[in-house]
Amino acid sequence: MNLTQLRYFVRVAEMGSFSKAAIELDVAQPALSRQVRLLETDLHVTLLQRTGRGVLLTDAGKRLFDHAVGILQLVAHAREDLSANRDEATGRIVVGLPPSMGRMLTLPLVDAFQQHLSKARLAIVEGLSAHIVEWISTGRVDLGLVHNPDANPAIETLHVLDEPLCLVSAAKGAPRKQAPLPFAELVTLPLVVPEHTHAIRKLLETQAALAGLKLNIAYEVSSVSSILELVRSGHGHAVLTPSAVAASGQAAAFRVRPLAERVLTSTLCLASSAHKPATPLVKQAMRILRELVLASAEPVRSHNRMR
Repeated sequence: MNLTQLRYFVRVAEMGSFSKAAIELDVAQPALSRQVRLLETDLHVTLLQRTGRGVLLTDAGKRLFDHAVGILQLVAHAREDLSANRDEATGRIVVGLPPSMGRMLTLPLVDAFQQHLSKARLAIVEGLSAHIVEWISTGRVDLGLVHNPDANPAIETLHVLDEPLCLVSAAKGAPRKQAPLPFAELVTLPLVVPEHTHAIRKLLETQAALAGLKLNIAYEVSSVSSILELVRSGHGHAVLTPSAVAASGQAAAFRVRPLAERVLTSTLCLASSAHKPATPLVKQAMRILRELVLASAEPVRSHNRMR
């Protein structure tokens, strides 16, 4: 028994004729008759009594007719319900954030979901951009913010923001106003840098190789917060984005000096799977996340313009 057979049977019973039902259903009469016979064979009963004027329901046919009408109505209601909510953002979504962005965005993102996507469930994981790309590729994460992503057929990216990289030094003893620092001078300073897979480390290594220079690496530390703690304590300098310093909550403890080379820019992108269609929830989350990133970056931009 299937829905097509039930639909055909109900229409024949309502019309009292195979020929009229075939016209109404826009199917060939032999095909219509065959489906009803298959239904009778499956149920081991006779559902319709053929007469010279058409067909009549048998007792078994009358009982099935009542069931079939109710079943078809339930199916129609289910289709209507799903169609009405097709564009509603529901379900569970996992968002990946770099640690520096996580400190700025976790609370406003949760608040935005409660306000605008109350029927959705949000999970947030933190990791380096390379890890987030891998998680999206394997399906562990649905959507993420990544810095300077490499070309990858498994993900799609949407540009969100460009931030210039700056030299970050301890505020103690550093002058407030400083001219942009040439890269050739940057490499002479003791630097506290993240691991090789970090997007900023890749940019620094690439630029140094192009210039025929070598970085003076004092310490290699994965965590941005730990890097800033070492810088604040006078163990070296860092190359980070202004927003990373702002996110630390200790901006007054540091001096941020622009770099002369404009090529040292961190590009922030929204990344999602290239192999899965974007659901309404993913689309809404992308919009919210992009708006939150731009809103959080605006105070930093304004501060830099004032300086």
